[in-house]
Amino acid sequence: MKLFNKKEKEVTEDSKDAPQTYWSYVKRQFMKNKRALYSLYIVIFLAFIAIFADFLSNDKPLVCKYESGIYFPVFREYAVDLGLANWQEEFNNALWNDLEYDWAIFPPVPYKNTTLDYDNSNYAGPFDKQEVRSTQWRHWLGTNKLGNDVLACMIHGTRIAFLVGIVSMGIAFFIGIFFGALAGFFGDDQLKMTRGRILMNILAFPLAIFYFSVFFEWSIIAGVLGFLAVFVLANLLGKAMDFVPWLNNKVKVPMDIIITRFIEIVVSVPVLILVLSVVAVFPPSIFLVMGVIGLVRWTGIARFIRAELLRVRSLEYVEAAYALGYPRWKILLRHAIPNALAPVFIAVAFGIAAAILTESFLSFLGFGIPIELNTWGQLLTQSRSAPKAWWLAIFPGFAIFITVTLFNLIGEGLTDAIDPRLKQ
Repeated sequence: MKLFNKKEKEVTEDSKDAPQTYWSYVKRQFMKNKRALYSLYIVIFLAFIAIFADFLSNDKPLVCKYESGIYFPVFREYAVDLGLANWQEEFNNALWNDLEYDWAIFPPVPYKNTTLDYDNSNYAGPFDKQEVRSTQWRHWLGTNKLGNDVLACMIHGTRIAFLVGIVSMGIAFFIGIFFGALAGFFGDDQLKMTRGRILMNILAFPLAIFYFSVFFEWSIIAGVLGFLAVFVLANLLGKAMDFVPWLNNKVKVPMDIIITRFIEIVVSVPVLILVLSVVAVFPPSIFLVMGVIGLVRWTGIARFIRAELLRVRSLEYVEAAYALGYPRWKILLRHAIPNALAPVFIAVAFGIAAAILTESFLSFLGFGIPIELNTWGQLLTQSRSAPKAWWLAIFPGFAIFITVTLFNLIGEGLTDAIDPRLKQ
Protein backbone atom coordinates (compact mmCIF):
# COMPACT_ATOMS: atom_id res chain seq x y z
CA MET A 1 0.00 0.00 0.00
CA LYS A 2 2.81 2.40 0.85
CA LEU A 3 4.60 1.47 -2.34
CA PHE A 4 1.50 2.35 -4.37
CA ASN A 5 1.20 5.74 -2.68
CA LYS A 6 4.87 6.43 -3.33
CA LYS A 7 4.52 5.67 -7.00
CA GLU A 8 1.38 7.75 -7.20
CA LYS A 9 3.24 10.66 -5.61
CA GLU A 10 6.10 10.30 -8.06
CA VAL A 11 3.70 10.33 -11.01
CA THR A 12 1.98 13.42 -9.64
CA GLU A 13 5.26 15.26 -9.22
CA ASP A 14 6.37 14.26 -12.70
CA SER A 15 3.10 15.50 -14.17
CA LYS A 16 3.59 18.85 -12.46
CA ASP A 17 7.10 19.17 -13.85
CA ALA A 18 6.02 18.12 -17.35
CA PRO A 19 5.87 20.99 -19.88
CA GLN A 20 2.36 22.27 -20.52
CA THR A 21 1.05 23.68 -23.75
CA TYR A 22 -0.44 27.13 -24.16
CA TRP A 23 -3.94 25.70 -24.49
CA SER A 24 -3.55 23.77 -21.23
CA TYR A 25 -2.87 27.13 -19.53
CA VAL A 26 -5.92 28.61 -21.21
CA LYS A 27 -8.08 25.67 -20.11
CA ARG A 28 -6.86 25.96 -16.52
CA GLN A 29 -7.51 29.71 -16.42
CA PHE A 30 -10.94 29.31 -17.98
CA MET A 31 -11.97 26.64 -15.45
CA LYS A 32 -11.05 29.01 -12.61
CA ASN A 33 -13.75 31.39 -13.84
CA LYS A 34 -16.83 29.72 -12.35
CA ARG A 35 -19.33 31.98 -14.11
CA ALA A 36 -17.85 31.22 -17.51
CA LEU A 37 -17.54 27.50 -16.71
CA TYR A 38 -21.15 27.15 -15.56
CA SER A 39 -22.26 29.19 -18.56
CA LEU A 40 -20.47 26.71 -20.82
CA TYR A 41 -22.25 23.80 -19.10
CA ILE A 42 -25.63 25.46 -19.64
CA VAL A 43 -24.79 26.19 -23.29
CA ILE A 44 -23.90 22.51 -23.76
CA PHE A 45 -27.29 21.60 -22.24
CA LEU A 46 -29.07 24.03 -24.60
CA ALA A 47 -27.09 22.58 -27.52
CA PHE A 48 -28.34 19.12 -26.48
CA ILE A 49 -31.91 20.45 -26.63
CA ALA A 50 -31.26 21.98 -30.05
CA ILE A 51 -29.78 18.78 -31.48
CA PHE A 52 -32.45 16.46 -30.10
CA ALA A 53 -35.40 18.84 -30.44
CA ASP A 54 -37.36 16.36 -32.59
CA PHE A 55 -36.99 13.69 -29.89
CA LEU A 56 -38.04 16.06 -27.11
CA SER A 57 -40.96 17.74 -28.87
CA ASN A 58 -42.90 16.02 -31.64
CA ASP A 59 -46.45 15.05 -32.52
CA LYS A 60 -45.17 11.71 -33.82
CA PRO A 61 -44.36 8.78 -31.49
CA LEU A 62 -40.77 7.81 -30.86
CA VAL A 63 -41.86 4.18 -31.27
CA CYS A 64 -45.32 2.69 -31.70
CA LYS A 65 -47.21 -0.46 -32.55
CA TYR A 66 -49.90 0.13 -35.14
CA GLU A 67 -51.88 -2.54 -36.97
CA SER A 68 -49.49 -5.27 -35.75
CA GLY A 69 -46.38 -3.39 -36.99
CA ILE A 70 -43.60 -1.70 -35.01
CA TYR A 71 -42.70 1.75 -36.33
CA PHE A 72 -40.24 4.53 -35.46
CA PRO A 73 -41.92 7.63 -36.95
CA VAL A 74 -39.42 10.24 -35.70
CA PHE A 75 -36.47 8.39 -37.24
CA ARG A 76 -38.50 7.78 -40.38
CA GLU A 77 -39.19 11.50 -40.64
CA TYR A 78 -35.46 12.21 -41.01
CA ALA A 79 -35.20 9.72 -43.87
CA VAL A 80 -38.29 11.19 -45.57
CA ASP A 81 -36.94 14.76 -45.28
CA LEU A 82 -33.65 13.63 -46.84
CA GLY A 83 -35.46 11.90 -49.69
CA LEU A 84 -34.17 8.48 -48.66
CA ALA A 85 -37.58 6.97 -47.88
CA ASN A 86 -41.33 7.54 -48.07
CA TRP A 87 -44.03 7.27 -45.44
CA GLN A 88 -45.84 3.96 -45.19
CA GLU A 89 -49.22 3.95 -46.89
CA GLU A 90 -51.12 3.85 -43.60
CA PHE A 91 -49.35 7.04 -42.43
CA ASN A 92 -49.86 9.17 -45.54
CA ASN A 93 -51.71 12.37 -44.53
CA ALA A 94 -52.26 10.87 -41.07
CA LEU A 95 -53.17 12.90 -38.00
CA TRP A 96 -50.70 11.32 -35.64
CA ASN A 97 -52.46 12.30 -32.44
CA ASP A 98 -55.76 10.79 -33.59
CA LEU A 99 -54.46 7.36 -34.64
CA GLU A 100 -55.49 4.39 -32.50
CA TYR A 101 -52.20 2.74 -31.59
CA ASP A 102 -51.84 -0.63 -29.92
CA TRP A 103 -49.26 1.19 -27.83
CA ALA A 104 -47.04 4.22 -28.37
CA ILE A 105 -44.24 6.14 -26.64
CA PHE A 106 -44.42 9.87 -27.34
CA PRO A 107 -41.73 12.50 -26.68
CA PRO A 108 -41.94 14.45 -23.39
CA VAL A 109 -43.76 17.22 -25.28
CA PRO A 110 -46.24 15.51 -27.65
CA TYR A 111 -46.47 18.54 -29.94
CA LYS A 112 -44.32 20.04 -32.67
CA ASN A 113 -43.82 23.76 -33.17
CA THR A 114 -46.15 23.59 -36.20
CA THR A 115 -48.85 21.42 -34.55
CA LEU A 116 -52.22 23.18 -34.24
CA ASP A 117 -54.48 22.33 -31.31
CA TYR A 118 -57.80 23.87 -32.28
CA ASP A 119 -59.39 22.93 -28.95
CA ASN A 120 -56.89 25.12 -27.10
CA SER A 121 -56.40 27.93 -29.60
CA ASN A 122 -56.93 31.64 -28.96
CA TYR A 123 -54.29 31.97 -26.22
CA ALA A 124 -54.76 29.19 -23.68
CA GLY A 125 -52.67 30.15 -20.65
CA PRO A 126 -50.37 27.85 -18.67
CA PHE A 127 -52.72 27.97 -15.65
CA ASP A 128 -55.99 28.04 -17.59
CA LYS A 129 -58.33 25.09 -17.94
CA GLN A 130 -57.37 23.25 -21.14
CA GLU A 131 -59.29 20.78 -23.27
CA VAL A 132 -56.81 17.88 -23.25
CA ARG A 133 -57.28 14.12 -23.02
CA SER A 134 -54.77 13.72 -20.16
CA THR A 135 -52.02 15.51 -18.26
CA GLN A 136 -49.47 14.30 -20.81
CA TRP A 137 -51.13 16.43 -23.49
CA ARG A 138 -51.32 19.61 -21.42
CA HIS A 139 -49.74 22.79 -22.80
CA TRP A 140 -47.44 23.60 -19.88
CA LEU A 141 -46.39 27.00 -21.24
CA GLY A 142 -49.71 27.78 -22.92
CA THR A 143 -50.55 28.27 -26.59
CA ASN A 144 -50.71 31.12 -29.08
CA LYS A 145 -53.70 32.28 -31.09
CA LEU A 146 -53.50 29.42 -33.61
CA GLY A 147 -53.03 26.75 -30.95
CA ASN A 148 -49.28 26.15 -31.27
CA ASP A 149 -47.73 24.79 -28.08
CA VAL A 150 -45.38 27.44 -26.68
CA LEU A 151 -43.06 24.89 -25.04
CA ALA A 152 -42.67 23.09 -28.39
CA CYS A 153 -41.93 26.43 -30.06
CA MET A 154 -39.35 27.20 -27.38
CA ILE A 155 -37.59 23.84 -27.87
CA HIS A 156 -37.49 24.08 -31.67
CA GLY A 157 -36.66 27.79 -31.38
CA THR A 158 -33.50 26.77 -29.51
CA ARG A 159 -32.41 24.86 -32.60
CA ILE A 160 -33.09 27.86 -34.84
CA ALA A 161 -31.19 30.21 -32.51
CA PHE A 162 -28.13 27.96 -32.25
CA LEU A 163 -28.19 27.16 -35.96
CA VAL A 164 -28.25 30.84 -36.91
CA GLY A 165 -25.58 31.75 -34.35
CA ILE A 166 -23.11 28.95 -35.13
CA VAL A 167 -23.53 28.82 -38.93
CA SER A 168 -23.44 32.59 -39.41
CA MET A 169 -20.34 32.93 -37.25
CA GLY A 170 -18.81 29.97 -39.09
CA ILE A 171 -19.19 31.95 -42.31
CA ALA A 172 -17.81 35.06 -40.62
CA PHE A 173 -14.92 33.02 -39.19
CA PHE A 174 -13.65 31.84 -42.57
CA ILE A 175 -14.14 35.22 -44.27
CA GLY A 176 -12.43 37.04 -41.39
CA ILE A 177 -9.54 34.56 -41.27
CA PHE A 178 -9.00 34.91 -45.03
CA PHE A 179 -8.90 38.71 -45.16
CA GLY A 180 -7.20 39.15 -41.78
CA ALA A 181 -4.47 36.65 -42.68
CA LEU A 182 -3.74 38.38 -45.98
CA ALA A 183 -3.53 41.78 -44.29
CA GLY A 184 -1.53 40.75 -41.23
CA PHE A 185 0.90 38.24 -42.68
CA PHE A 186 1.77 39.88 -45.99
CA GLY A 187 1.40 43.52 -44.94
CA ASP A 188 2.02 46.13 -47.62
CA ASP A 189 5.29 44.82 -49.04
CA GLN A 190 5.42 41.02 -48.69
CA LEU A 191 3.00 39.94 -51.44
CA LYS A 192 3.99 40.25 -55.09
CA MET A 193 1.76 39.47 -58.05
CA THR A 194 2.04 39.94 -61.79
CA ARG A 195 0.26 42.90 -63.31
CA GLY A 196 -1.87 40.53 -65.34
CA ARG A 197 -3.23 38.73 -62.27
CA ILE A 198 -3.84 42.02 -60.44
CA LEU A 199 -5.77 43.37 -63.42
CA MET A 200 -7.87 40.22 -63.78
CA ASN A 201 -8.69 40.12 -60.05
CA ILE A 202 -9.84 43.74 -60.11
CA LEU A 203 -12.10 43.04 -63.09
CA ALA A 204 -13.35 39.81 -61.50
CA PHE A 205 -14.49 41.38 -58.23
CA PRO A 206 -17.82 42.88 -59.43
CA LEU A 207 -18.45 39.74 -61.49
CA ALA A 208 -17.84 37.57 -58.41
CA ILE A 209 -20.33 39.65 -56.40
CA PHE A 210 -22.90 39.21 -59.17
CA TYR A 211 -22.54 35.43 -59.35
CA PHE A 212 -22.54 35.19 -55.57
CA SER A 213 -25.94 36.91 -55.44
CA VAL A 214 -27.26 34.69 -58.25
CA PHE A 215 -26.16 31.36 -56.73
CA PHE A 216 -26.96 32.51 -53.20
CA GLU A 217 -30.66 32.14 -54.01
CA TRP A 218 -30.04 28.38 -54.25
CA SER A 219 -27.89 27.99 -51.14
CA ILE A 220 -25.04 29.60 -49.18
CA ILE A 221 -22.55 27.00 -50.38
CA ALA A 222 -23.48 27.57 -54.02
CA GLY A 223 -22.99 31.32 -53.58
CA VAL A 224 -19.56 30.91 -51.98
CA LEU A 225 -18.46 28.39 -54.63
CA GLY A 226 -19.62 30.73 -57.39
CA PHE A 227 -17.70 33.61 -55.80
CA LEU A 228 -14.49 31.57 -55.50
CA ALA A 229 -14.84 30.07 -58.98
CA VAL A 230 -14.76 33.53 -60.55
CA PHE A 231 -11.49 34.41 -58.80
CA VAL A 232 -9.92 31.04 -59.65
CA LEU A 233 -10.78 31.58 -63.30
CA ALA A 234 -9.47 35.17 -63.14
CA ASN A 235 -6.11 34.01 -61.73
CA LEU A 236 -5.82 31.31 -64.39
CA LEU A 237 -6.46 33.89 -67.10
CA GLY A 238 -3.96 36.23 -65.47
CA LYS A 239 -1.33 33.48 -65.49
CA ALA A 240 -2.08 32.78 -69.14
CA MET A 241 -1.25 36.41 -69.92
CA ASP A 242 2.34 36.01 -68.73
CA PHE A 243 3.59 35.96 -72.32
CA VAL A 244 3.10 39.78 -72.40
CA PRO A 245 6.29 41.23 -70.83
CA TRP A 246 4.62 44.22 -69.15
CA LEU A 247 1.85 42.06 -67.66
CA ASN A 248 4.39 39.46 -66.48
CA ASN A 249 6.28 41.91 -64.25
CA LYS A 250 5.66 41.40 -60.53
CA VAL A 251 4.74 44.36 -58.33
CA LYS A 252 4.07 44.71 -54.61
CA VAL A 253 0.42 44.56 -53.56
CA PRO A 254 -0.39 46.65 -50.44
CA MET A 255 -2.80 44.04 -49.01
CA ASP A 256 -2.84 45.52 -45.52
CA ILE A 257 -4.00 48.99 -46.50
CA ILE A 258 -6.49 47.63 -49.09
CA ILE A 259 -8.14 45.21 -46.67
CA THR A 260 -8.03 47.68 -43.78
CA ARG A 261 -9.86 50.28 -45.85
CA PHE A 262 -12.34 47.64 -47.00
CA ILE A 263 -13.03 46.71 -43.37
CA GLU A 264 -13.59 50.38 -42.54
CA ILE A 265 -16.12 50.65 -45.36
CA VAL A 266 -18.04 47.57 -44.14
CA VAL A 267 -17.97 48.76 -40.52
CA SER A 268 -19.26 52.21 -41.51
CA VAL A 269 -22.50 50.70 -42.85
CA PRO A 270 -25.07 50.10 -40.06
CA VAL A 271 -25.44 46.34 -39.70
CA LEU A 272 -29.17 46.22 -39.03
CA ILE A 273 -29.98 48.53 -41.94
CA LEU A 274 -27.87 46.41 -44.29
CA VAL A 275 -29.43 43.15 -43.05
CA LEU A 276 -32.95 44.54 -43.27
CA SER A 277 -32.29 45.80 -46.81
CA VAL A 278 -31.17 42.36 -47.98
CA VAL A 279 -33.83 40.22 -46.26
CA ALA A 280 -36.57 42.59 -47.44
CA VAL A 281 -35.67 41.93 -51.09
CA PHE A 282 -35.36 38.12 -51.03
CA PRO A 283 -38.04 35.59 -50.00
CA PRO A 284 -37.99 34.57 -46.30
CA SER A 285 -35.30 31.96 -45.67
CA ILE A 286 -33.33 30.98 -42.59
CA PHE A 287 -30.30 30.30 -44.81
CA LEU A 288 -30.50 33.85 -46.15
CA VAL A 289 -30.47 35.22 -42.60
CA MET A 290 -27.46 33.07 -41.67
CA GLY A 291 -25.58 34.13 -44.78
CA VAL A 292 -26.27 37.85 -44.39
CA ILE A 293 -25.30 37.90 -40.71
CA GLY A 294 -22.10 36.02 -41.53
CA LEU A 295 -21.25 38.46 -44.32
CA VAL A 296 -21.48 41.48 -42.03
CA ARG A 297 -19.95 40.03 -38.83
CA TRP A 298 -16.51 39.04 -40.15
CA THR A 299 -14.79 42.38 -39.62
CA GLY A 300 -14.07 41.88 -35.91
CA ILE A 301 -12.49 38.48 -36.58
CA ALA A 302 -10.39 39.94 -39.41
CA ARG A 303 -9.07 42.69 -37.13
CA PHE A 304 -8.13 40.17 -34.41
CA ILE A 305 -6.29 37.83 -36.77
CA ARG A 306 -4.57 40.74 -38.52
CA ALA A 307 -3.24 42.14 -35.24
CA GLU A 308 -2.01 38.72 -34.10
CA LEU A 309 -0.29 37.93 -37.38
CA LEU A 310 1.50 41.28 -37.37
CA ARG A 311 3.09 40.04 -34.14
CA VAL A 312 3.51 36.38 -35.08
CA ARG A 313 5.23 36.97 -38.42
CA SER A 314 8.27 38.52 -36.68
CA LEU A 315 8.76 35.64 -34.21
CA GLU A 316 11.76 33.32 -34.34
CA TYR A 317 10.00 30.17 -35.54
CA VAL A 318 8.53 32.00 -38.55
CA GLU A 319 11.95 33.40 -39.45
CA ALA A 320 13.41 29.89 -39.04
CA ALA A 321 10.78 28.52 -41.42
CA TYR A 322 11.76 31.19 -43.95
CA ALA A 323 15.42 30.23 -43.52
CA LEU A 324 14.60 26.57 -44.17
CA GLY A 325 12.99 27.52 -47.47
CA TYR A 326 9.34 26.77 -46.67
CA PRO A 327 6.81 28.47 -49.01
CA ARG A 328 5.01 31.49 -47.60
CA TRP A 329 1.55 29.90 -47.91
CA LYS A 330 2.70 26.80 -46.02
CA ILE A 331 4.14 28.93 -43.21
CA LEU A 332 0.92 30.93 -43.07
CA LEU A 333 -1.44 27.93 -42.98
CA ARG A 334 0.56 25.52 -40.82
CA HIS A 335 2.41 27.80 -38.42
CA ALA A 336 1.20 31.40 -38.34
CA ILE A 337 -2.60 31.08 -38.35
CA PRO A 338 -2.84 28.24 -35.77
CA ASN A 339 -0.78 30.32 -33.35
CA ALA A 340 -2.90 33.43 -33.90
CA LEU A 341 -6.36 31.95 -33.39
CA ALA A 342 -6.65 32.45 -29.63
CA PRO A 343 -8.23 35.95 -29.69
CA VAL A 344 -10.47 34.92 -32.58
CA PHE A 345 -12.44 32.53 -30.37
CA ILE A 346 -13.34 35.48 -28.14
CA ALA A 347 -14.80 37.33 -31.13
CA VAL A 348 -16.68 34.18 -32.19
CA ALA A 349 -18.25 33.75 -28.73
CA PHE A 350 -19.46 37.35 -28.65
CA GLY A 351 -20.48 37.08 -32.32
CA ILE A 352 -22.75 34.09 -31.69
CA ALA A 353 -24.57 36.09 -29.02
CA ALA A 354 -24.92 39.04 -31.43
CA ALA A 355 -26.16 36.74 -34.23
CA ILE A 356 -28.84 35.20 -31.99
CA LEU A 357 -29.95 38.68 -30.95
CA THR A 358 -30.04 39.83 -34.60
CA GLU A 359 -32.12 36.81 -35.64
CA SER A 360 -34.58 37.47 -32.79
CA PHE A 361 -34.81 41.12 -33.84
CA LEU A 362 -35.51 40.17 -37.47
CA SER A 363 -38.13 37.62 -36.39
CA PHE A 364 -39.71 40.22 -34.13
CA LEU A 365 -40.04 42.58 -37.10
CA GLY A 366 -41.30 39.76 -39.36
CA PHE A 367 -38.33 39.74 -41.76
CA GLY A 368 -36.19 36.90 -43.03
CA ILE A 369 -37.49 33.92 -41.03
CA PRO A 370 -40.53 32.00 -42.40
CA ILE A 371 -43.47 32.58 -40.10
CA GLU A 372 -44.27 28.86 -39.72
CA LEU A 373 -41.02 28.22 -37.81
CA ASN A 374 -42.33 29.99 -34.66
CA THR A 375 -38.96 31.21 -33.38
CA TRP A 376 -38.39 33.07 -30.12
CA GLY A 377 -38.60 36.44 -31.86
CA GLN A 378 -41.85 35.51 -33.59
CA LEU A 379 -43.43 34.54 -30.26
CA LEU A 380 -42.50 37.99 -28.97
CA THR A 381 -44.17 39.51 -32.04
CA GLN A 382 -47.37 37.60 -31.31
CA SER A 383 -47.42 38.98 -27.77
CA ARG A 384 -47.77 42.53 -29.12
CA SER A 385 -51.27 41.82 -30.46
CA ALA A 386 -52.35 40.08 -27.23
CA PRO A 387 -51.05 41.83 -24.11
CA LYS A 388 -53.05 39.41 -21.95
CA ALA A 389 -50.96 36.48 -23.26
CA TRP A 390 -48.06 37.30 -20.97
CA TRP A 391 -46.47 33.88 -21.53
CA LEU A 392 -45.71 34.78 -25.16
CA ALA A 393 -43.45 37.60 -23.95
CA ILE A 394 -41.98 36.20 -20.72
CA PHE A 395 -40.69 32.80 -21.85
CA PRO A 396 -39.09 33.67 -25.22
CA GLY A 397 -37.79 36.98 -23.87
CA PHE A 398 -36.17 35.19 -20.94
CA ALA A 399 -34.69 32.55 -23.30
CA ILE A 400 -33.12 35.25 -25.51
CA PHE A 401 -31.75 37.10 -22.49
CA ILE A 402 -30.26 33.97 -20.91
CA THR A 403 -28.71 32.65 -24.15
CA VAL A 404 -27.10 35.96 -25.08
CA THR A 405 -25.84 36.43 -21.52
CA LEU A 406 -24.34 32.93 -21.44
CA PHE A 407 -22.33 33.47 -24.62
CA ASN A 408 -21.17 36.87 -23.38
CA LEU A 409 -19.97 35.31 -20.11
CA ILE A 410 -18.13 32.62 -22.07
CA GLY A 411 -16.52 35.35 -24.17
CA GLU A 412 -15.43 37.22 -21.03
CA GLY A 413 -14.03 33.98 -19.59
CA LEU A 414 -12.02 33.36 -22.75
CA THR A 415 -10.74 36.94 -22.65
CA ASP A 416 -9.43 36.46 -19.11
CA ALA A 417 -8.03 32.99 -19.86
CA ILE A 418 -6.16 34.03 -23.00
CA ASP A 419 -4.60 37.11 -21.39
CA PRO A 420 -0.98 36.02 -20.70
CA ARG A 421 -0.73 38.34 -17.69
CA LEU A 422 -3.29 36.18 -15.84
CA LYS A 423 -1.42 32.87 -16.23
CA GLN A 424 -0.45 31.19 -12.97
